Amino acid sequence: MSFCWCTITVRDMEESLAFYMDAVGLAMDRRFRTGDGREIAFLGDGETKVELISGSGSKINAGSGISLGFTVDSIKDKMKSLGQMGIGVAEGPYRPNPSIEFFYVLDPNGVRIQFVENL
Repeated sequence: MSFCWCTITVRDMEESLAFYMDAVGLAMDRRFRTGDGREIAFLGDGETKVELISGSGSKINAGSGISLGFTVDSIKDKMKSLGQMGIGVAEGPYRPNPSIEFFYVLDPNGVRIQFVENL
């Protein structure tokens, strides 16, 4: 068994695509419309994808206890580039031990996104 994707219901597909592609750095895998008026996009080039779904009255509930984590080469550089995009840090940075440092931002739908640097 393998983990294949995490689904996020979004208010605005274009805004969410811009966040996940530009701020997070995920590549578009595929994007399509369904027969019931929804739009679906899969992002990421690895085994595990982020699936975004919008349309047809989809209810948004980000859930406060869930976050998606992404590794970066430098959290300082990532914080700077996100700041230039107008994306503020929601929490952190934290360094719970000498080998890791991370911080959180919120996506356009309130999902917590964690950027992690392995030191």
